[in-house]
Amino acid sequence: MKMSIDQQQQDYTIIEGGITSAKGYHASGLYCGIKKKRLDLAWCYSDVPATAAGVYTTNQFQAAPLVVTKESISTSHTLQSILINSGVANACTGKQGLEDAYQMRQLLAKRFALPENYVAITSTGVIGSLLPMDKISNGIAQIQDWDSVNEPHLFEQAIMTTDLFPKRAAVQLEIDGHLITIGGAAKGSGMIHPNMATMLGFVTTDAAVNPIALEQGLRQVTNQTFNMITVDGDTSTNDMVLVLANGKAGNAVLTKEHPGWRKFLAGLSYVCQQLAKHIARDGEGATKLIEVDVSRAKTDQMAQIVGKSIIMSSLVKTAIFGTDPNWGRIVCAIGYSGQSINPNTVKVCLGPIVVFENGIPTDFDQAEAVKYLEQETIQIKVDLGLGQGRAVAWGCDLTYDYVKINAAYRT
Repeated sequence: MKMSIDQQQQDYTIIEGGITSAKGYHASGLYCGIKKKRLDLAWCYSDVPATAAGVYTTNQFQAAPLVVTKESISTSHTLQSILINSGVANACTGKQGLEDAYQMRQLLAKRFALPENYVAITSTGVIGSLLPMDKISNGIAQIQDWDSVNEPHLFEQAIMTTDLFPKRAAVQLEIDGHLITIGGAAKGSGMIHPNMATMLGFVTTDAAVNPIALEQGLRQVTNQTFNMITVDGDTSTNDMVLVLANGKAGNAVLTKEHPGWRKFLAGLSYVCQQLAKHIARDGEGATKLIEVDVSRAKTDQMAQIVGKSIIMSSLVKTAIFGTDPNWGRIVCAIGYSGQSINPNTVKVCLGPIVVFENGIPTDFDQAEAVKYLEQETIQIKVDLGLGQGRAVAWGCDLTYDYVKINAAYRT
């Protein structure tokens, strides 16, 4: 059953918070010397072992930390801690990179007195460089009070690379009389075109959730949120979204058949959607968030494909940056999406302004459209007039600064 946004919002309450909002989670970050000045080592810890699920990049050059983390989760669908370094991706680093990722897992497991397979490892940064393991080892040794500290702002800072601002979201909801919290943090700014990109997402909840249901729910939500954003069309080697559910809320274990499953999924979806939108807004050099809402497609999948075709278009993105109401670029992106479109039923709007309908442009007010495009959040609405399918995609404008940032990324 599909839910409107209004229906979903009745299921949860939006709160200020993030990765440690749910019961039993602790997180922080510190500086260990990978980067020149900024925090570069982060960790999250659950008081008790948590049911875990993950989704990962589809890039065939998967970084060593992904290999190790997938192994940890596949062993028992359980995690109790996550360790993240930023500055070096540990990708395309061969046998030594894999050994380093295993050593990171071993070092944190020993420090926290955990089984090694209860630890997830993630890395983000420059591809092709080996980790400075002496610095990481010293950093892990510096971690104090992991079972009591609550410094999510330091966690958020330590996972960032070219990000301009931290990304967090949280909600609360009630199931079977138990208050459940879902919160999370993410990083990502460039190389964003998920089927998972250089993007990391971490979600925690105190709900008790069946591991199979958690994995299926995360995949469903990811396809509608993280996989519906793009910044530059590049899919990275290190993308990962992890969710931990430690059961400290005291509810009966949630399955897909449980009456409260829909409410839980709505809350998880909101947290992931907000994190995804923050990533899209923080695109390298970006000045605007673009939301593409595609409705009345033949299927939801068709709407997703058309939405991503529009949001990926460099010409659409540069037009938005230049406040140019060039509807032709949007129509072209719809047309080359590979979907069976009837041009005579398509309607395109820039916010409230109808710019194209029934196969021809409308006589809209150009000055009004330019003024609309000067806002920080731009909505492109596309009505295909073919069915009931709907999807929303998010991205950002393409600016001069994007080129400058990426031309000098390694230097």
